[in-house]
Amino acid sequence: MTSKIDARLAELGLTLPETPAPVANYLPFVIAGNIVHVSGQVSSDGQGGLKGRLGDTASLGDGVAAAKLCGLALIAQLRAACGGDLDRVKRVVRLGGFVASAPDFFDQPKVVNGASDLMVEVFGDAGRHARAAVGVAALPAGFAVEIDGIFEIE
Repeated sequence: MTSKIDARLAELGLTLPETPAPVANYLPFVIAGNIVHVSGQVSSDGQGGLKGRLGDTASLGDGVAAAKLCGLALIAQLRAACGGDLDRVKRVVRLGGFVASAPDFFDQPKVVNGASDLMVEVFGDAGRHARAAVGVAALPAGFAVEIDGIFEIE
């Protein structure tokens, strides 16, 4: 039986990526009680993804699309944490967004909206969350955006 959230993803025409193995000594997610902490997911599309710095080699539109990729990867990890049942997600609690930025780029919140808007599209009001959007000089492997998340599950 398809979950309500899986049906919503299909309705939106969205496909979740495969969950990659960690590239260092960390876990992709940790469950503590009814809270799932998902490690940072980068702006990968399985074919390289968006790399570079916003305001330098990447545009605002590129950054928003990259943040959406991060959001899809977060949901994929969350699905794994929930044993495949995204209907167990009670709430998106918090997203932490990191945007590789040129020194004069100040639209990090607009970039991270790519993931925030996705969470609301997929989870409805339960997708509304607290958030941080931070500009950084560089991210692992040169990716443009990385986002981590905290979720409440049943």
